[in-house]
Amino acid sequence: MFRRHGTSQKQQEQEHLEQQPEIKVNELKSAIGPLSGRNLLYCTDACLKRYLEARNWNVEKAKKMLEETLTWRSTYKPEEIRWEEIAVESETGKLFRANFHDRFGRTILIMKPGLQNTTSMDGQIRHLVYMMENAILNLPEGQEEMVWLIDFTGLSFSVNVSIKTARDTISILQNHYPQRLAIAILYSPPRIFEAFWKIVKYFLDPKTFQKVKFVYPKNKESVELMKSYFDVDNLPTEFGGKATMKYDHQEFSKLMARDDVKASQFWGFDEKTILPPESLADPTTPKDC
Repeated sequence: MFRRHGTSQKQQEQEHLEQQPEIKVNELKSAIGPLSGRNLLYCTDACLKRYLEARNWNVEKAKKMLEETLTWRSTYKPEEIRWEEIAVESETGKLFRANFHDRFGRTILIMKPGLQNTTSMDGQIRHLVYMMENAILNLPEGQEEMVWLIDFTGLSFSVNVSIKTARDTISILQNHYPQRLAIAILYSPPRIFEAFWKIVKYFLDPKTFQKVKFVYPKNKESVELMKSYFDVDNLPTEFGGKATMKYDHQEFSKLMARDDVKASQFWGFDEKTILPPESLADPTTPKDC
């Protein structure tokens, strides 16, 4: 009799734990109150769950965080950024969406800070925000997070990122895109990055900090880490893989123009007033982006 009772109690506890996320999501939904327009589209149950996870399931803290994001989105309007506005930032291929996924099916953003080609910090951050929105738009069904692959080839003092830009970027990522980063691979960072990192890491919250991985091609643990996340046949050679990848700005621009249409349809915009029809001429998907 006692054994049955104990088993029943354990089952009840398990069921309670399984129901906790749903209960918390409903609590947060009630705390926020009625939503409309873009806020309603943004605040899905999955979205509310991400904010709760970021604040350790504390409803009040998650509510505050989410409200700050909604305020930021209402002024920054990340969903309204269009490729033609920030295309110049991507001419060298310093940041683009990869044409392959990691082993878990997640969208990958490839970053090459050594190919920095502009001086406007606002433009650079706007470019990153656009690419994060695009990565989210292209997440496979059932996936919530993206992967960052950062190649430091060519990085020097002349193209080094400022502390302020790094801090602002981290703030946007942590505060307005919670639980969107699965892992950030810093591949073979040079020594000049070490001093920069010693300062920047203090801006990271513990959860984000744990997602940043330093990877070195001659380190056995690093090699195994890369294999656990990526198929080496798809991974570009600059990240220790076997695939040859060449960024084609013209082809990537066509892809982004089509994605702008997709984004407009999701958010309910009239794309005809934003996007010139000639940019949609080629329906093929680029293979080198």
